Amino acid sequence: MKATKRPIQAVARWLRRQPPKLKVFLAVVSGLAALFFLRMVVHDHDNLFVAAEVVHSIGISVLIYKLMKEKTCAGLSLKSQELTAIFLAVRLYCSFVMEYDIHTLLDSATLLTTLWVIYTIRFNLRSSYMEDKDNFAIYYLVIPCAVLALFIHPRTHHHIVNRVCWAFCVYLESISVLPQLQVMQNTKIVEPFTAHYVFALGVARFLGCAHWVLQVLDTRGHLLTAMGYGLWPFMVLLSEIVQTFILADFCYYYVKSVLGGQLVLRLPSGVVQTQTEFYEKLNRSPVQFRTKIEALAMAISKLFIVSLVASLLVFHLVEADQKVNSNQATGYTPGKNIDCGGACNVRCSLSSRPRLCKRACGTCCTRCNCVPQGTSGNLDTCPCYATMTTRGGRRKCP
Repeated sequence: MKATKRPIQAVARWLRRQPPKLKVFLAVVSGLAALFFLRMVVHDHDNLFVAAEVVHSIGISVLIYKLMKEKTCAGLSLKSQELTAIFLAVRLYCSFVMEYDIHTLLDSATLLTTLWVIYTIRFNLRSSYMEDKDNFAIYYLVIPCAVLALFIHPRTHHHIVNRVCWAFCVYLESISVLPQLQVMQNTKIVEPFTAHYVFALGVARFLGCAHWVLQVLDTRGHLLTAMGYGLWPFMVLLSEIVQTFILADFCYYYVKSVLGGQLVLRLPSGVVQTQTEFYEKLNRSPVQFRTKIEALAMAISKLFIVSLVASLLVFHLVEADQKVNSNQATGYTPGKNIDCGGACNVRCSLSSRPRLCKRACGTCCTRCNCVPQGTSGNLDTCPCYATMTTRGGRRKCP
């Protein structure tokens, strides 16, 4: 056992001596290697999202074990758990009305356990709750996410309320861990069970981000256009990446602590400070802003300006691409695939976990690389074609 630990500790010591730029480079290379490994091993990328939610559930189970065994909630952020419950409840509602599947069951189980954790912290273990450390104002997260969802959400046939709700839960999920990171930043010391929980969140987010990246690569970018036009597809991908990088710092120190044989994780003063310092400034009402509302308004204004410019550019490019496809795909020619403008698989297009259509006949859209199964590429015998409708001279999947 000692012989096994010595090479690992030697590698850990070597990494500690390297400059920050080299550490970042090695982290990127490791991430790419992990993506390549997952692409070779996992053939159905939906399994990555299932695995991500299972890992998240395991993290919640670790929290439950901590609360029941140690009878203390010290080091835990109640506000992070409340944010998690909010986005899970909204996502569960959207899942019930739009894509009832295995993810719905997993979200239900995770929401129930999260609500139990909230109840335990708020009532049973209130005396050990570090309220002075958990001082993150969550409305600085909820309000911008809600307003952003009103402007940037999926453009599908679903009701506008459902589309805005889905966008809201995607945005809120990406930053829901910030209050927990701030608690750890304030205490500087993270006990084992809390560290295991946050590391499980980091692993879950990496698997979710890997699912997205591999889907985009395998479809050669068609997945983004299949989800609709505008900035929404890119915002979903950006949310996954942001959530992964927010937890990257902590995961690095967690692995470093485990390799060094330390049970208690000690964080340097700079860890996660960059992610939370903006919101900390808002909480302290800095001199350059007369009120918190003024600071929040300025932040939202900057975000809207950037989002508006980007969405206009993306919309212009996608609209030009759709016009070209429309000229090429009007009508129906037997023996050729149908370009339905990325509208096939509309049941999944609203989700932050899109997947290609899995009907018995395959997918009826060239954007989704469809070849009807058992038809030799001839859509005359594709059962999906009979259910398609004609809109504006083009075939649309139901």
